[in-house]
Amino acid sequence: MSVISIEGMEFYAYHGCFEEEQVVGTWFEVDLFMNVDTLEAEQQDDLKKTVNYQQVYQVVKREMMLPSKLLEHVGNRILTAICSEFSTIQSAQLKIKKKNPPLGGKINFVSILLEQKR
Repeated sequence: MSVISIEGMEFYAYHGCFEEEQVVGTWFEVDLFMNVDTLEAEQQDDLKKTVNYQQVYQVVKREMMLPSKLLEHVGNRILTAICSEFSTIQSAQLKIKKKNPPLGGKINFVSILLEQKR
């Protein structure tokens, strides 16, 4: 079993409970860690035996572009889509950071860490 990660994906999106967040938007950073059996890919040097990073990125991007009030909701959508669309993924962990959240003070980010298993 291997861990394949795609880290530091940045998206400008419209997630948040406040109306202003849904209109103005802000930057988000996403890190994804996927547990994958890569033994065949290691031996055969065949992309079809592992996870195509570009395709995974496109799924994350697609889900990040759909507005949600809660990071929990968008995170669950991403993990469900990833695990549904890529059969080689045994489990995945996702961290979403919301940069500069409107909480009334200087805050770099808030984040949520979610995990999903098959």
